[in-house]
Amino acid sequence: MAKFNFFNPGLETLFNSYIEKGYWQCSVIDHWEKNARLTPEKEAFVDSTKSLTWLQAKTLSDRLALALLELGLKRDDIVAVQLPWSTEFCLMRAAHEKAGLVQMELAPTLRHQELRLHLKMTETRAIIIPWKYRNFDYYRMVLEIRKDLPRLENIIVIGEAPSGDVISFDKMLQEPLEQKYPASDLERLKHSPFEMGCLRHTTGTTGLSKLVQTNSAALEWAGRAHLTETGSKIDSDTVCSIICPAITGPNIFTFYSSAIVGAKVIIMEHFRPESALELVAREKIHVIGVVPAQLAMMMQHPDFKKHDLTSLRFIVCTGASLNYPLAFQAEKEFGCPIVQHYGSTETGVVTVMQHHHEPQEQRLLTVGRPSVNGEIKLVDESGRPVEEEEAGIIMVKSPTMGFGYYKDPAGSSKTWDEAGWCNMGDLGKLDKKGNLVLVGREKDIIIRGGQNIYPLEIENLLFTHPKILQAAVVSMPDPVMGEKACAFVVLTEGANLRLEEVVSFLNRKHIAPFKIPERLEVIDKFPLAGEQKIDKKALQNQLRQTPGQIRHSQ
Repeated sequence: MAKFNFFNPGLETLFNSYIEKGYWQCSVIDHWEKNARLTPEKEAFVDSTKSLTWLQAKTLSDRLALALLELGLKRDDIVAVQLPWSTEFCLMRAAHEKAGLVQMELAPTLRHQELRLHLKMTETRAIIIPWKYRNFDYYRMVLEIRKDLPRLENIIVIGEAPSGDVISFDKMLQEPLEQKYPASDLERLKHSPFEMGCLRHTTGTTGLSKLVQTNSAALEWAGRAHLTETGSKIDSDTVCSIICPAITGPNIFTFYSSAIVGAKVIIMEHFRPESALELVAREKIHVIGVVPAQLAMMMQHPDFKKHDLTSLRFIVCTGASLNYPLAFQAEKEFGCPIVQHYGSTETGVVTVMQHHHEPQEQRLLTVGRPSVNGEIKLVDESGRPVEEEEAGIIMVKSPTMGFGYYKDPAGSSKTWDEAGWCNMGDLGKLDKKGNLVLVGREKDIIIRGGQNIYPLEIENLLFTHPKILQAAVVSMPDPVMGEKACAFVVLTEGANLRLEEVVSFLNRKHIAPFKIPERLEVIDKFPLAGEQKIDKKALQNQLRQTPGQIRHSQ
């Protein structure tokens, strides 16, 4: 049995309580089986090269599970998957669970150092990769690190395969092994919903790669949480789309929730703003999941108005902070509600905006209330609950949660406390209706001469400047005040901006003078930590290399 390393008794107690209370019931793959029985010819997954019905998805995932076992893989072996979203990724997710294998999901952006670290630590016996994707040679990368990985026996390549010691994924799909073995073989080997079936890569603001331990029951619960609380009323006739490349984030809804109701999922392997707009218009998509940057890029594309987007019922947005001006404008331009959710790879879905017909201000200024049977508390640095309407560190318990980092007790103890509460690293407030309002990152607070500056507050104001496309506020050291604020901005095409203009603009917003950034850096694009979040540490490193523009305050 693939067991969790709980690291503290609080996590194990919490885990067992979710089983005892009946929160966890089944796996997402159980819904695949149901859909294959009830609607076998209905389309399930569509990408740029192929379309699969629910029956085909069930049959091919059975076939892949048996093919993996024929390679000599044993139950609970760890298999790495470094793929973009695609029908192949969906099939492998199901196949591993059916074969009783643990899938390690790695972002396509990882390179030699991170890949070697994870493959060695987990003693991975097989890896599944594209040969090349976005002009990068994944096969060559694996060959270059293979000498350090004595346990890595199988390299499985999607699509066109190079000559050499590789296994063709396409050939694995062609041999009808399900006719060779009795169905009871997979029934005997498959993971229960409560076993550790997945390791999910995450990159926090520290820049250190980690693997979150999770089970299929928690992922299925995340899908149900979206359905039962959003008031979305999606059904088997709904068309959802995966356009965000991140393994987690907004794709929880479009992948896991859609399987529960048997909805069709259309996958975009690589996001481009115009292609995403064309996809929505051509396929009459009802629901998309995005991160805020994608929302902005689509809306600001010069051909935005040329596309018929009236099929959209609502847009799920999560993965990073969504500023109010952008959300307000997006609702106007897309003509449908924007529904915010909040969570992380460590916790799954923490909060859900419970109805997309809630008042606009509530939907756009908050991230909703705790998801089904989830709990939130706000504490100060000493762990004591904060006063009502005060900002505090967000602590979470949820049936969608992962249970520690794989082989990392030190990292786990920093994130999950002894009672099982997970520290989100974010600061938030609860409004009078119980909705969570994000204030900023716990470590992002800039303390200027003893006064707290919350970067998110300033960033939201900067987004309203007509010349500013993106903004991030970070701390810079100061010999007198300890810290001051610096604003990094990406400008609209052809624009110029000086620090004095920013100061004047923020003064007109009537915020406290100590909060106004005292340095301005104009850049072409932001560095990212992982696939979604701005890497503020990289920005702070950049500060040390550039003189910037300094405003000396009184």
